[in-house]
Amino acid sequence: MPRSLVLRSVGGVERNAVTDSTSAATAAQPVPRRWKALAVLAAGLSLIILDGTIVGVALPTMISALNLNLTDAQWVNAIYNVIFAALLLGAGRLGDRVGRRTTFAAGVVLFIGGSLLAAMASGSGSLIASRAVQGVGGALVLPSTLSSVNSLFQGKDRAAAFGIWGAVMSGMAALGPLLGGVLTEYASWRWIFWVNLPLGLLVLAGIAAWVPQTRGKQAEKGVDVDGLLTSALGFGLLVFGLIEATSLGWWTKKETLKVFGWSWPESWSMSPVPWAIAIGLVFIALFIGWENHRAKVGRDALIDLTLFRVGTFSWGNLTAATVAIGEFSLMFVLPLFLVNSVGLSTVRTGVVLAAMALGAFFSGASARHLAARVGAPGVVVLGLTLEVVGVGLLAWTVGAQASTWFVMLTLVVYGIGLGLASAQLTSTVLHDIPQEHSGAGSATQSTVRQLGSAFGAAIAGSALGSAMSHTIPDEVSSISGVPTKVLDKLVRATQDSAGSAITGLRNASPDSPFIRLLGDARDAVIHGLETGFAHAAAWSIGFSALFLVLGLLGSFMVMRQAREQEQRG
Repeated sequence: MPRSLVLRSVGGVERNAVTDSTSAATAAQPVPRRWKALAVLAAGLSLIILDGTIVGVALPTMISALNLNLTDAQWVNAIYNVIFAALLLGAGRLGDRVGRRTTFAAGVVLFIGGSLLAAMASGSGSLIASRAVQGVGGALVLPSTLSSVNSLFQGKDRAAAFGIWGAVMSGMAALGPLLGGVLTEYASWRWIFWVNLPLGLLVLAGIAAWVPQTRGKQAEKGVDVDGLLTSALGFGLLVFGLIEATSLGWWTKKETLKVFGWSWPESWSMSPVPWAIAIGLVFIALFIGWENHRAKVGRDALIDLTLFRVGTFSWGNLTAATVAIGEFSLMFVLPLFLVNSVGLSTVRTGVVLAAMALGAFFSGASARHLAARVGAPGVVVLGLTLEVVGVGLLAWTVGAQASTWFVMLTLVVYGIGLGLASAQLTSTVLHDIPQEHSGAGSATQSTVRQLGSAFGAAIAGSALGSAMSHTIPDEVSSISGVPTKVLDKLVRATQDSAGSAITGLRNASPDSPFIRLLGDARDAVIHGLETGFAHAAAWSIGFSALFLVLGLLGSFMVMRQAREQEQRG
């Protein structure tokens, strides 16, 4: 459908407002200042993507500083992605209604506010709550940037813009750990949040100067509040179950759940976890049924299920979900291993993890040139193959407690794959979606990725916790000269602190009362805990590799669907 440029007054200033239903531009009439707008969109995207990974390397320090346990640590990572994912679909629709520039700016403001609260957090509750506020802001930013790129660019320029968007997404995700390590080591873990304030203000200035207003297809009838609530409850309960399973028990109750003064009945031996997962699945089923009903009666639906009739979109989203689980579960476990088991500082941990950035920046920049030869789906397959190889080798390296140089080498391989896959998967998923549905399509795709990220942190923590319950006791059980009660206490402390107790033991004064209890066996105990944690981390990383393999299999289906679409077209 041909599109036109509509001149609107925004805040008293004449600006270009682009409507998808008419057109951002033609090849002959490109949108003015679109490349400057892309720079601002990329900067806003960088903020929220960095915050998804910058926390990981600082997490061991945060665990010690705020006395967090493994469950708290999982929530610090996961709540951001849970809230992010729960609101993305609604945010995409909101951007289509009120304007993507408006929702973009509102998201940046909320993100800055959440960052301010996180920087001043005094405990697990306040930190988790501030991360939730950041998630709300991120949910408004991400679909606004993606759908704006889709609206502002045409033809070859669009391919280049998507390549830049994908490279920023993968590169910033990989760069996050290095920045987090530097800020934590030389300033404070709180600076990983303080730094968002000046950067966010610069983005707001750029929005005011260069980003045009764009809108998508307007809602036919009504606002889908029920869909928003059922999807949020469904996915939220699923993540809750996966995270809390370690502390509450998968089936049999280990601890009593307490929420705002209410407690899980003491007489019930069954854990609330299976109930949460089951009810979550019921709400997700209700959400899907409700969305289908609203579409049939001609009312606005939060998610357009008809988009999943497009093969590249449905298989692409499935691939994106499984890949996100694998990628983010890796980023949850690896910093904990490097700091607690290997004994690296946060800066050195960030440097090791920056090997991913090296690979991602290199491959992300060249991905579009490679795509011109083998096609975007082929680049995705190649990228995921390299990710699987890199993570598989990494799991073996971690389990063997090999040199950090080997860890970095495997991460370079993984990073190259990450850059290739991320840069092209997004454009592949949205390639066959009509432009008037770009807001809904991009929001759906982003939701899937964020849900995968949330599940990744939850699954990684559960896998790590389960593995630690076996590997750590096995490694310290043969140590003699230390009372069994002392060893049991150390094992529990290591498990509860996600390995951070090892660092505490390593840095403790020889004259401290607890260290004196260990006597000459101190080094043996620390080594046993390090080895046990390394083996648990290897099992968790192996689990990450499994999801990446599933993503790789899905990418073959994406490539098949893309070829069939080309033949039909």
